[in-house]
Amino acid sequence: MIKTSYGILLYKQKNGKFYVLLAHPGGPFWESKDLWTIPKGEPDSSDDNDVFATAKREFSEETGLRPPIKNTKFIDLGELPQSNMKINHIFAVEGDPDLNRFTSNTFDMEWPPQSGIMQTFVEIDRIAWFDADSAKNKLFPKQQGFITRLEHALKDH
Repeated sequence: MIKTSYGILLYKQKNGKFYVLLAHPGGPFWESKDLWTIPKGEPDSSDDNDVFATAKREFSEETGLRPPIKNTKFIDLGELPQSNMKINHIFAVEGDPDLNRFTSNTFDMEWPPQSGIMQTFVEIDRIAWFDADSAKNKLFPKQQGFITRLEHALKDH
């Protein structure tokens, strides 16, 4: 069965350009790789089938930041298939939170593999702002289309 993850692509505009907040995956597999992602995750029972609620919850869990959505409208960037038999559905929200408040949830895994040793790792080890071109170069290839969609949406408004 194909699973869907929901997330928020936070953006800010400055001097005629826009920047997006990306997250670097945590854990030993990703620590030497320069691949970034959009904070996202799968729904749980607390989300009541509200996909935007899932996106907000996952953004907060992975970054420790609250998406600034009270007085801000969001842009539905739609869905894109991923290479791992998943679909990502992403919403763009404008905001500029204090990145010093960044914290991430954790996960446990056996590391090194087949060692019998369980270790705890952060899901996201850092976050950073990137301009559109840099973001396309940093993101997992199947997520790059969300930057293009945001570019078009911002030009249309």
